[in-house]
Amino acid sequence: MTKVLIYGGKTGWIGGKMYTLCKEHGIEVYNADSRIENREAVAAELDRIQPSHVLMSAGITGRPNIDWCEDHRPETIRTNVIGTLNVADLCNERGIHCTVYATGCIYTYDAAHPLGSGIGFTEEDKPNFTGSFYSETKSYVEPLLKQYPTCMILRVRMPISDDLSSRSFVTKIAKYEKVVNIPNSMTVLTELLPASLKMAQKGLTGIYNFTNPGVISHNQVLDLYKKYIDPDFQYSNFTIEEQNEILKAPRSNNELDTTKLLRDTEGIEINDILTAMDLCFQRMKKNLEAEGILPDNLPKEFKHKVHGGTGESLKK
Repeated sequence: MTKVLIYGGKTGWIGGKMYTLCKEHGIEVYNADSRIENREAVAAELDRIQPSHVLMSAGITGRPNIDWCEDHRPETIRTNVIGTLNVADLCNERGIHCTVYATGCIYTYDAAHPLGSGIGFTEEDKPNFTGSFYSETKSYVEPLLKQYPTCMILRVRMPISDDLSSRSFVTKIAKYEKVVNIPNSMTVLTELLPASLKMAQKGLTGIYNFTNPGVISHNQVLDLYKKYIDPDFQYSNFTIEEQNEILKAPRSNNELDTTKLLRDTEGIEINDILTAMDLCFQRMKKNLEAEGILPDNLPKEFKHKVHGGTGESLKK
């Protein structure tokens, strides 16, 4: 890996982290200026930079969440399908290794993969979740991406960082009034992103379930938040049916099989999700203490408003 070009590095969450990671490893790295929907501009930039590797994390997830995609379907297709294929296709024409940070939110528990069974979806299983248009576009593009011999597709799920980034799964559910309590595969970025860099360096291609092994529930995540970040925090649950009443599109819940990932990343530390999450919250606590946020300056929006509460810290 001699030179890296990142799509989604300027404004994207994962792309920005990968840019920093490349810098820390002394890798020559550039953030792309071209829009992935503009094939000619992407081609010109690839020819100008001449990277050995491309990290593709650009895409539309919607703001504040993927419900945005339900009402903006042409825009979502233009970026998540056409734009992603532009980058993969142009990289393949030039013999450039391309890593696409995709999603594992293309499955839902079913009869062959029951909730709580420990039977995860493999890289070969066909997507079975089309509840949201965002996930639907990802299901369209993945079978096409895997046809490119220079492309590696990493299925990220519910990504989590060591801070209170608005993009982190922890931050999102900590702000909800109620959460569902379903075990899911998740991606702890501190462990998995360095692994993705090493995988790209090795020239791995094809699809990988890019999550920590095992599953963790929403309640388990928030219990760790309460343990390490805010002991006064409270949360409550509701059912999937109740959740769907307030969303434009249902959400994917599943377990992904990580056998292939662990086999091809031997020697790279990837902890099971329960261990990885505990370590993540330990790092988060230290980071927030260093920033002066803990113990007394946690933003008010993280004080859960259970049962009509004010959001203020609870009295002990």
